[in-house]
Amino acid sequence: MENNNINTETILIKKVWLIDKYNFYEYISVMLDGWVWVTESLESVNSKISSPYFKSKIVELITYISSWDSFSKSMKKIPSIFQSSEISIIEAGESTWQLAKALMKLSEDLKKIHDLKNKIKTALTYPLIIFLFLFLALSIVLTYVIPSIKPLFADSWVELPFATKALLATSDFMINNVWFIFLFIASVIVFFIWYKNTKTWRLSIEWFLFDLPLIWKIYKNYILANISSNLATLIWSWINIVKALNLVSKSTNSLIYMDLFDDIIMKVSKWWGIVKSIEEVDIQKEYFPSDYLQMLSVWEKTANLENICLKINKQYEKEVDYSLARLTKWIEPIAILFAWVFVLWFAFAIFWAILKVTQTVS
Repeated sequence: MENNNINTETILIKKVWLIDKYNFYEYISVMLDGWVWVTESLESVNSKISSPYFKSKIVELITYISSWDSFSKSMKKIPSIFQSSEISIIEAGESTWQLAKALMKLSEDLKKIHDLKNKIKTALTYPLIIFLFLFLALSIVLTYVIPSIKPLFADSWVELPFATKALLATSDFMINNVWFIFLFIASVIVFFIWYKNTKTWRLSIEWFLFDLPLIWKIYKNYILANISSNLATLIWSWINIVKALNLVSKSTNSLIYMDLFDDIIMKVSKWWGIVKSIEEVDIQKEYFPSDYLQMLSVWEKTANLENICLKINKQYEKEVDYSLARLTKWIEPIAILFAWVFVLWFAFAIFWAILKVTQTVS
């Protein structure tokens, strides 16, 4: 009965949370260090996972491993859950008898990504709430408050000021087209949900972000931080640089960066240096800043790519934090400014109209 429930939920919610993923790897690592069999570890961790979809896939994983497949080979049979980069790190851990360390390394990396994503979500939630409340307040004023005072001017033959006419016209438009506005907003939401995973839509969003300097900087620094973190882990796993770059490219989830990496990988495979390859592909340094390349060039002199990438990761995580702080610092006063502009417009339009009516009557 329980399996049927899981299958039903799997169809409805095919989602694996990052927190489940890094807890999964961490728990298995600890259990393996304690000399617990992999299948027993998986059965134990399954009870701690919140995603029904992930639970069902762990059951599949146990089945494959019980049939004498290796951990990495079993993971390859479930591509909807496990990325190529994760599988490669597990393969390297198996080949060097350091599977527990490889799993812990994966857990730490995913936790970094999870924490960084949470920082971005938290920073953007507050401004979003401000604008949402501002929109609701304006809607209430225009659809309820304005219509209640409109009769004051309806019977007068006074020429109303332009600000008052504009306010009344805006109110009429919202009242007469409320269903159209609702359907428009609903259509935009449905369109976004439906097309958000298509290549065209994702690329359009990325180019849109590119035209917003501060937002693009946050997005770019977030990707560069993840690239550095993933590359450090793959190098730690003794994966050759061309394969590592290929896996990093797929893990960015950015179509712009994936296209850039295709050209970079082609040059590196022809024995070009990484820094030189990036400079040739990104001539304007729009996607890989100068300081990023300078830090990478240190690796080419010292042959210590893992440590350099970890330092770059920390640096760009700080850059994300700084950019988010700037964004939230500017959005709040902008929202307050919008609110004050509307309040002044409302006050000016109403009181000026009332003043003109009373002057005419007297």
